[in-house]
Amino acid sequence: MHTFTLRLILCLLLLLLLPLLSSCAWLETHQRRIALRPTPALPQHVATAASAWQPGDTRELLTLQGGQQLAIWWLPQPGASAPTLLYLHGTFRNLYQNLPKIDALRKAGFSIVAVDYRGWGDSTALVPSEATITADTQSAWVEMQRRQPDPAKRVIYGHSMGGAVAVRLASELRYGQDYAALVLESTFTRMPDVATAAGFWGRLAGWATTLEFDSISRIDRVDAPVLMIHGSKDKTVPVELGRRLRDAVRSSVQWVEIPGGTHSRLQQEAPELYQQAFRDLMNTGKRIPAAPTRSTSP
Repeated sequence: MHTFTLRLILCLLLLLLLPLLSSCAWLETHQRRIALRPTPALPQHVATAASAWQPGDTRELLTLQGGQQLAIWWLPQPGASAPTLLYLHGTFRNLYQNLPKIDALRKAGFSIVAVDYRGWGDSTALVPSEATITADTQSAWVEMQRRQPDPAKRVIYGHSMGGAVAVRLASELRYGQDYAALVLESTFTRMPDVATAAGFWGRLAGWATTLEFDSISRIDRVDAPVLMIHGSKDKTVPVELGRRLRDAVRSSVQWVEIPGGTHSRLQQEAPELYQQAFRDLMNTGKRIPAAPTRSTSP
């Protein structure tokens, strides 16, 4: 069983002990810590990433209400005509650890606005919740609008849990008026479904969880073109969950299933197919202009 799924099941099973525990608030916080696995930036993360920075790249700390800070990265393409992608990562890995995937998306021709939710990277350390992650995504969206004023050049992207966050954001926006496309990679229907897919104990844990990240009830409100990428051998989010989410899309959807692909390394396992999916999105979408690409360091 994949480590993430095992951790999720174990933490959710703890919820079954709620009547026997005196501190339900502690238990709820603990399940969020285990399931979401926030990862602050470590010196080795920063040092490893140093070689990837390019001219014009910036890292900023936005000050939120209450004095907490939110890390935003701005990674522009050389030309102003490039489309811009809002990068929403999943659990565990912060932006420094996501650089191989970010690099692949830059290679596809996107400028990138990326956010480390509070609890991750250089942002304020805390135990995150669905509410704090959603709020941080809204702050990142404001920054996205500032960096890319043309809605026709805005793309929302989410990986794994970040896909659920991306669906929620996109479901509250309008195609053409706010953004041009939604990209979901290795994304699930609902977080409890990830546990349920693991078998009996997973189903029990899925019933008990307070974490939802519910995309299946929101995806039909997305009216923009959707690109979905999933690996057929994903052991964290089974491809069947991706297919179920795909089947609930009401707008146009491009489904790319990578044979033998896993959860987090599709850009490395099938680089040509991965890049082609984004080229097809930009070249066939009437509102998404193709832009010159450039190679970047991993």
